[in-house]
Amino acid sequence: MVEWYPLRTPVVRPVPEPVATGFVWMAAFAGSCLLVAVLGAVGGLSSPSLALGALCGLAVLLGLPARFRAAPGIALVCWLFLNNFAIAPRGELTWDGHLDAARLVLLLAAAFLGTVVARIMHARGAHHRVTPERERQ
Repeated sequence: MVEWYPLRTPVVRPVPEPVATGFVWMAAFAGSCLLVAVLGAVGGLSSPSLALGALCGLAVLLGLPARFRAAPGIALVCWLFLNNFAIAPRGELTWDGHLDAARLVLLLAAAFLGTVVARIMHARGAHHRVTPERERQ
């Protein structure tokens, strides 16, 4: 539905609109690729836990501007890069049972954490913009 407003009237948007899911997934792909390349260049791929922590940090950052439905895609893309390039045998997609399931759940929780933190901060900011000063105290 299209809402028309006169140009003189300021449109108050209490909560910012989340970024499109496809764009977030592309950013997850590019960011994971770049992060794994940088970790490989500095020797950080010798420890899978360091790569997992870095990719979890990326998932949190990507979850901030995203919708909730983008979180599984973020986690899956980050896990694919982790599994293919940071965990031996490199360049081969494998499934290691409970260990890979735990990594995937950790990445998913990181993406959801970023989204939840963003929603709380946006709701808090919207409350402060909409509520008059005297009612907040």
